[in-house]
Amino acid sequence: MTSTFVPGGAAALVARASEPEFAAWRRNIVRLGGCTNPIHLVGTATVFDTTTGAALLSHGSEVYGGRLLTACGNRRATVCPACSALYRADTYQLVRAGLVGGKNVPEAVSGYPRVFATLTAPGFGPVHTRRERDGRVRACRPRRPGECCPHGRPTGCRARHLVDNPRLGEPLCPRCYDYAGAVLWHAFAGRLWHRFGLELRREVARQVGLSRAEFGEVARLSYAKVAEYQRRGLVHFHGVIRLDGPYGPDSSPPGWATVALLMDAVRSVVGRVRLTAPGADIVGPRVLRFGTQVDVRPVTSYGRNAGERLASAASVAGYIAKYATKGAESAGAVDGRIYHARDMVMLPVRAHVLRMIGTCWWLGGLPEFEPLGLRRWAHMLGYGGHFSTKSRRYSTTLTALREARAEHRAEQQRASLGLADVPTVTVGQWRYAGRGYSPEGALLAASVREGGGRHGA
Repeated sequence: MTSTFVPGGAAALVARASEPEFAAWRRNIVRLGGCTNPIHLVGTATVFDTTTGAALLSHGSEVYGGRLLTACGNRRATVCPACSALYRADTYQLVRAGLVGGKNVPEAVSGYPRVFATLTAPGFGPVHTRRERDGRVRACRPRRPGECCPHGRPTGCRARHLVDNPRLGEPLCPRCYDYAGAVLWHAFAGRLWHRFGLELRREVARQVGLSRAEFGEVARLSYAKVAEYQRRGLVHFHGVIRLDGPYGPDSSPPGWATVALLMDAVRSVVGRVRLTAPGADIVGPRVLRFGTQVDVRPVTSYGRNAGERLASAASVAGYIAKYATKGAESAGAVDGRIYHARDMVMLPVRAHVLRMIGTCWWLGGLPEFEPLGLRRWAHMLGYGGHFSTKSRRYSTTLTALREARAEHRAEQQRASLGLADVPTVTVGQWRYAGRGYSPEGALLAASVREGGGRHGA
């Protein structure tokens, strides 16, 4: 366990422990599971017996300075490790349910055609990379000695980079690297995925000799995906794609639906998806597409992926859930929005990331690119899409999982108050009153977090 220092926290915590309300104050923090930036609410709530209308219990914000604390719910691990862990667990259950059933999804989905696909970003210039073959690290970019780009930089690199080498992801020549193209690709990446989904339906229909309307009457494509930032600052999309019957997981796919058909359709479609970027008169014409590296593999219901061209349901769900809590900070960017150009001077980022942020700011200030909101998403290197998404009928929803957890906790509370068999309804009114901890509260929350605390403790 690592130690946590909170200025003034220890003395304030000792003083707080001597107060009569300490136990209630402590419970109000511990039940958040170590949330780093809780939301403060003020108000009251009353529990009524729905049969008699009698008020059984009334409670308000009697602790923590007259405020009730609730978890921030942020999905990003760099912002709130505790809440992101809960988000990751929910995402895992959501993805897994769409592969093996559960959470109101029939177990029959484990027999439907399913693939795990990775769609990459194209190249915008050579970057330093780590390559391995047969367990041995190979040269980064072997080229003939003396070969240089138009700016006099070597076109190759014979170094065998370590995993933590700071040069990884950096362009061999920043002046050759197409930063405008990279930023615009990010701005349209979500639309490219949407177009990919549309084209995939058309391709499956075409391969089995159906029109788009006829395909919709007998089958449906469902998916769950996540965006992962690479070291070079561009996202990959990892997605589970499943072929269902016309009503989603509750209906079996037609007999012609196979894994091989779905894999072939994915590979065929990726290369055809294209969008034209705006601003050709400023940065030159840009045709946006996915990269040529496409990985598609079948998903098995059980077992482990032991280096085979298969992916187990558990490993796929864990992989997607892992990256659902990450953002551009995994590529060396920052996790907060940039409001002024002067703020870029002090950003703790490497040169490549700073150039991408600067390109977002430059293009975002031009009328032709204003609808893309590039300045708003400069800290995300231009990517403003969702990190974790799913189609409507893939499986359950995060909202349903949260509601089920809230209902479970409410049942536990009713049981502890002797109201388990009494039909009740809670009527309350709460309003926002701030966020964060006092020094002693921050110290207690840190101890809960380091001790592996969970929401609802």
